[in-house]
Amino acid sequence: MKQILCFGDSNTWGLIPKTSERFPWGIRWTSILSEKLGQDKYHIVEEGLCGRTTVFDDPLRDGRCGVKVLPTLLESHYPIDLSIIMLGTNDCKTCYGASAEVIAKGLEKVIDKAREKAATPFDLLVISPIHLGKGVGEEGFDTEFNEASKAVSKKLAKEYRKVAIQKRAYFLDASTVAKPSVTDREHLDEIGHKALSQAVYQIVKQWEKENVLKEERAV
Repeated sequence: MKQILCFGDSNTWGLIPKTSERFPWGIRWTSILSEKLGQDKYHIVEEGLCGRTTVFDDPLRDGRCGVKVLPTLLESHYPIDLSIIMLGTNDCKTCYGASAEVIAKGLEKVIDKAREKAATPFDLLVISPIHLGKGVGEEGFDTEFNEASKAVSKKLAKEYRKVAIQKRAYFLDASTVAKPSVTDREHLDEIGHKALSQAVYQIVKQWEKENVLKEERAV
């Protein structure tokens, strides 16, 4: 059985828009992926956390800095065959003031630290997150963001693709398959989770085929 670690923020945790509740199994994209791949062949490790960033410490909530926890998670869930990283939305918050280029450097640091500390090599899928919606920072929505945050979120895919190429990782731009809910302009709704799971599934199947070919060549 192969293990896939899904490392992300609230859109990996499965936050129901405009609530503090979590979508149940069968709705979250990670759980749909698990069912599509077959739970007898793959174990999907769900490691999403609301507020998680690449490298920034949240001044209001502890334990949100991704680079500090991913190496430990790789160790506790050993062995990991494929790691899927989808971070960056929270890095767009106004309190960090980060550009897309800086956030991508944060992602790069997360990858480097994880590979440095991992007991065994793992393959990687980098997912640039969905865009923040228009008016996400308006009163009644999430005032930790503003329109500049939305603009930065739209630039992440270009920078993340560069990182993925450099780090020899698979890449997916989530904004090409899913959008933020109209409810909160930030999180995936049920339709978004289903669409994202399908896109990730296709890449995992590609990864699976390429691994089979590698094994055949090695014989």
